[in-house]
Amino acid sequence: MQSPTPLRSVPQSNIFRPGDVFVLFGELFGRGYANGLVNEARKAGMEIIGITVGRRDDDHRLRPLNDEELAVAEANLGGKILNVPLMAGFDLDAPPGGPTPTDLLGSMTLKNWTDVKLDWAHIDQCREIGVQRFKDGVAEVMAHLDGLIADGRNVFFAHTMAGGIPKAKVFLAIANRIYKGRGERFMASSQLLESDLGKLILQNFDEVTANSFQHLIDGSAAIRARLAATGGEVRYSAYGYHGTEILIDDTYAWQTYTTYTQGYAKMRLERIAQAAWDQGVQATVYNCPEIRTNSSDIFVGVELPLFALLLALKKEDGGAWAEAQWQACRDLLLEDQSLEAVLQKITDFNASDVAESFRDFAAWPMSNTPELADIMIGTSDAITQMHKDRKALITDHLSALVLEAVGPLMFHESSRPAGPVLWLNHDVIAKQLNQLHA
Repeated sequence: MQSPTPLRSVPQSNIFRPGDVFVLFGELFGRGYANGLVNEARKAGMEIIGITVGRRDDDHRLRPLNDEELAVAEANLGGKILNVPLMAGFDLDAPPGGPTPTDLLGSMTLKNWTDVKLDWAHIDQCREIGVQRFKDGVAEVMAHLDGLIADGRNVFFAHTMAGGIPKAKVFLAIANRIYKGRGERFMASSQLLESDLGKLILQNFDEVTANSFQHLIDGSAAIRARLAATGGEVRYSAYGYHGTEILIDDTYAWQTYTTYTQGYAKMRLERIAQAAWDQGVQATVYNCPEIRTNSSDIFVGVELPLFALLLALKKEDGGAWAEAQWQACRDLLLEDQSLEAVLQKITDFNASDVAESFRDFAAWPMSNTPELADIMIGTSDAITQMHKDRKALITDHLSALVLEAVGPLMFHESSRPAGPVLWLNHDVIAKQLNQLHA
């Protein structure tokens, strides 16, 4: 990508109807972006089918869900789950009797992790085993799925897999310094990525976040061909992140959270969609705005762009409903604090030379710096302290609004997608919300 390709207007198309099939390729845990797509599929009357990543026993052996787990998962999804464990990544795979990549990290400490060298020939073996396990699982899932989809139906495959950090104790301490550290506790993300630990993590990110999308597209080729021959259409979506346009000085401008080490895998995800698109497969990665989730809280400062959504709601003619969102956010602040003061802190942050230097699309994802950590984490902490309750933040409210908008945007755009990679910026998020609440 040389520059972001934004979706500017709210899509209205919908090829999906009762009897069509929505396949969630990634298990539904808690509340996140995937819920919005599931809700739209349900509104359209589609049959909903999901998969599971499976569960690990105490010895790390991967297994299907047991009866109780399956019942809970199907109730959460509101549809049938194909109970074949599809856990992407290779951090817990190994040849019989051999150590897994995660086992190899067990000797790492905060003092020695930069010097520890990994056995890459062995890790390559583990990766091959993990990839084959996943591909075999996809083939089994698709064999089941093929018998559940009638000729001529439309199918929406929604890929939601992401992540891939091995469960190594040392990583949490490192992550706290990279994503939360200032002053003496600051650590450069480049230091991680240049280490063997970082290189392993990047490989696993690729398998979980990106290559799993390729295996989905390849594994469903026979279903896609059968449906195309009988009048049906197939679509694929995936969730990306590659910065977001927000209002800065009343102009929508691209900016990004730094340091986003998963960015390399997200760019690989984009390339997979582009390659599929070039082969006539309508696969689209939607780069979504920064939000707060259970898994994002380690990334202090990732929430700062969210505040600008309040400005976008007004700019896109939100009227009384937009005013109500401003008031809801005011109500979360201490009595002696104002929403205008919060927004001024965001304005000051975005206007700083430090923040501006990171608005370089071609250089993404850039490594963090001590100067960025000081201003970004400092701004985040200062705004959090302006709230009545640290567990009821303005960014929680705004994150829920983004989630509400993204589902219908992705669902309807995927009927007639404009391209393989699209950005859902604050302008179209605000337009969708204002339309939903008109």
